Amino acid sequence: MTGIWPWVAFNAAVLAILAIDLGLFNRKAHVVSHKEAGLWTLVWVTLAACFAGGVFYVRGHAAGMEFVTGYLIEYSLSVDNIFVFVLLFTYFGVKAEYQHRILFWGILGALLMRGAMIAAGAVLIERFEWITYVFGAFLVITGIRMAVKSDSEVNPEGNPVLKLVRRLIPVCSDYHGQKFFVNSAPDRAGRVRRMATPLFVVLVLVETTDLVFAVDSIPAVFAVTRDPFIVYTSNVCAILGLRSLYFLLAGMMDKFHYLHYGLATVLTFVGVKMLIATVYHMPTVVSLGVIFLALGASVVASLAFPKAVRS
Repeated sequence: MTGIWPWVAFNAAVLAILAIDLGLFNRKAHVVSHKEAGLWTLVWVTLAACFAGGVFYVRGHAAGMEFVTGYLIEYSLSVDNIFVFVLLFTYFGVKAEYQHRILFWGILGALLMRGAMIAAGAVLIERFEWITYVFGAFLVITGIRMAVKSDSEVNPEGNPVLKLVRRLIPVCSDYHGQKFFVNSAPDRAGRVRRMATPLFVVLVLVETTDLVFAVDSIPAVFAVTRDPFIVYTSNVCAILGLRSLYFLLAGMMDKFHYLHYGLATVLTFVGVKMLIATVYHMPTVVSLGVIFLALGASVVASLAFPKAVRS
């Protein structure tokens, strides 16, 4: 465990970085080019590497390896989010220049939700040791389901969250730039209603999508370490780089059609690691090697055997 000040310092640094990101570099809506996305991806990975170096120096080799492994698990599993983001933005016709704004606020909300989920998970594992078997079994089942899932197209219109939003909040039919809310035209009585724009609806769906994926990824990191600080910081560092990774990979996701097998292998592996933890403690370096091998093999297979184009 660690004291309160590392938590305060880390979160203050994250908020400062996000403020600089939105207030200085991305004040105006614009289309993010591949070059810009690649540069920002390098920046976020470098910042994560610097923080990992700090963990190695302050907390030791074991904690440093746990952070790196947790970061790679979370970063690789976040690729699945990108598939859904592409689908949502395409389905709702979100212009490229407004996608960054949605992802910025979506990731800010994701950080808050994941912080709460990690705190809850840490308490459950601390008080109920047997919960690790539940998490492990869940990850194994999720990994198997991911490996055998079909490529059937998801229909956002059938999402219950979307139906709930439209039932609770009046939603206008047109986009209004990058605004999430606008005032309606006055009715005959002169009354004006506050209405959500379709951009806000997409934001809510992005948030709920991340919540669903967090149910898989957070237990996966707990399989590597029981230290809430390592779990939280590795999650945050990976999520911060998700926006730039989206803009870097969004146009080429079809090329990595075997990637879900690699992700499924990672989930199944960490699930098994959780299930056998009381019998055999698997070294962190082994976990790191399995992650690299699974993801690397799936990427190489995707590039070596391109997906056949349907006529």
